[in-house]
This record gives sequence, structure tokens and C-alpha cells, in this order.
Amino acid sequence: MGRILVVLGVVLVVIGLAWPWLQKLPFGRLPGDILIKREGFQFFFPLTTCILISIVITLILWLFRK
Repeated sequence: MGRILVVLGVVLVVIGLAWPWLQKLPFGRLPGDILIKREGFQFFFPLTTCILISIVITLILWLFRK
């Protein structure tokens, strides 16, 4: 449990330091993300982004288990 918390902490620090560069990536604006704009209403659901992030997290956890 301690090892997982340390790794999670390091990952969060790295993401925090890399945040200015990560904002320039097209996550949240990928093809397949749903955006509905109407007068007085806006709905956004990042479907493709969620799937991509899920795949990456699954691969990372799979590598840590081996």
C-alpha cells in the first residue's frame, strides 16, 4: 500500500509540473467527444478522451502488476 501511495504521489507531482505543456494537448477536443451547443445550453461529454485515458491507466496498472 505504501508503494502505491508513493508512486501515485510522484505521478501527481509530474503531472503538476508538466501541466503547462499538457494543456496544449488536444485532450477534450478529440474526434468522438460530444459537444452540443444550443441557445442558453451547452453540453460537453469527452467520450473519446475518457476511453483513451481509461486505456492508458489500464496499461499502466497492468505493467505494475507484472
